[in-house]
Amino acid sequence: MDERPPVRRVDPAIDRIAAPSLEDPFVRGASDGWGGRLGRHVAQGQNWWTPLRVIILLVIASSLLMYAQKLPCRNQPWNGFQYSHACYNDVYPLYFGEGLDQGKIPYLDTHGTNKDQNVEYPVLIGAAMELGSKVVGSFASSSDKAQRFVDVTWFMLMIAALVTAIATALTNRRRIWDAAMFAAAPSLILAGLINWDLLAVALTSLAMLAWARKRTFLSGVLFGLAIATKFYPLILFAPLFMVCVRGRQLRAFFRMLAGAVVAWVVVDVPVWIAAPKGFTTFYVFNKQRGPDWGSIWYAFSRMFNHTFATKNVNIYEGALTIIALLGVGAVIFGAARRPRLPQVFFLSLALFLIVNKVYSPQYVLWLLPLFALARPRWRAFIVWQFAEALYFLGIWLYLLDQTHPGKGLEWQPYIVSLWIRDVAVLAMCVLVVIDIFRPSHDIVRMDGSDDPAGGVLDGAPDIFDKQGIYDQPVPVAAG
Repeated sequence: MDERPPVRRVDPAIDRIAAPSLEDPFVRGASDGWGGRLGRHVAQGQNWWTPLRVIILLVIASSLLMYAQKLPCRNQPWNGFQYSHACYNDVYPLYFGEGLDQGKIPYLDTHGTNKDQNVEYPVLIGAAMELGSKVVGSFASSSDKAQRFVDVTWFMLMIAALVTAIATALTNRRRIWDAAMFAAAPSLILAGLINWDLLAVALTSLAMLAWARKRTFLSGVLFGLAIATKFYPLILFAPLFMVCVRGRQLRAFFRMLAGAVVAWVVVDVPVWIAAPKGFTTFYVFNKQRGPDWGSIWYAFSRMFNHTFATKNVNIYEGALTIIALLGVGAVIFGAARRPRLPQVFFLSLALFLIVNKVYSPQYVLWLLPLFALARPRWRAFIVWQFAEALYFLGIWLYLLDQTHPGKGLEWQPYIVSLWIRDVAVLAMCVLVVIDIFRPSHDIVRMDGSDDPAGGVLDGAPDIFDKQGIYDQPVPVAAG
């Protein structure tokens, strides 16, 4: 039986903004204690508090809580305090660890005891480090430069969080409220200031917004900048290619790819030429890096008392990543109706993280805006966030036990928290796959929309649609 409802093109200027309090049973029940469901005054635009302004306020509030959560580590000695108070972040120690306190320039200058260390991050994160260091050097005293570096970095990441939320809200203009999943996420508060990941998340979100607006080359430029910040957006190219094959939009894909290559070359190649050793440190470091704390490989090594050789883990991880992407491809080409782009983006990235040898606590930030666009249902989202918060506490208490034996979690309960987090992520993948194969249950498509974030894919032809019924919008009364 074909469950595919006819596609209609939605005019956001005519159609009312979707409200979770009207369509999500969980939010509908919760809203009764917070002023009730969306009413006619909001619908008629009589309230100054537009959805986008509320989203912005939520991000600012979450960012302030993010700073407060890390504040204890700003002024205390790092002798286990950063783990016992769960306020660890990479920003403070890397101010010293990357030689920024000595005025070292990332990639161009070496640092460390033997003067042979380089920054092990992609170029734009190095640029963010340098920018923060220069800003701090312009006003801070020598005694509190490291603390001020944390403050300046937090401000940059708050701007990145705002950009992410706004871009996510505008990617599907009828579903602005869905961006609240990112804006109010516990994971944003807990993990937003661990590292500079939010910069890449913001650029990726902007790339998706540009794609949704059919600005394919600009989308590629933004993807290229995101890859120059963190490498993970590169994973998204595989599902995008496959969806474009099914939607007969390969020309758009290659325009995007050209933009990505141009942006990456413009940003990275000059650094590569000027400091080849410093530039390649990131790639060499990740190749030689062994299984990290949050990975399934570390869990297996503890559970089975087996040490994985880094070379073997690289092979296993690469093979499983390919298998995972082939699985996503099977979903893309096996579903009766072409999946929406955020759905396959979320699946690909989530599966990549599960099999990756590094799964740091802040990597949840990569998934947040994608999930908000892929499956904006709050009950499952809250369960997932609870699992992430549990793992957040688990990793720091486990590291406390590693540095101060007997004072934190031993490896067994820590591994339990790791598996709870991974199972929760896989459960979200299962729910997304169910929505793909049963599109009548997809909350985004319930109004007759096709792929609001898909840009050229929204309402595009389908290679499996021989009758052309999915190319034709169905006249539907507004409202």
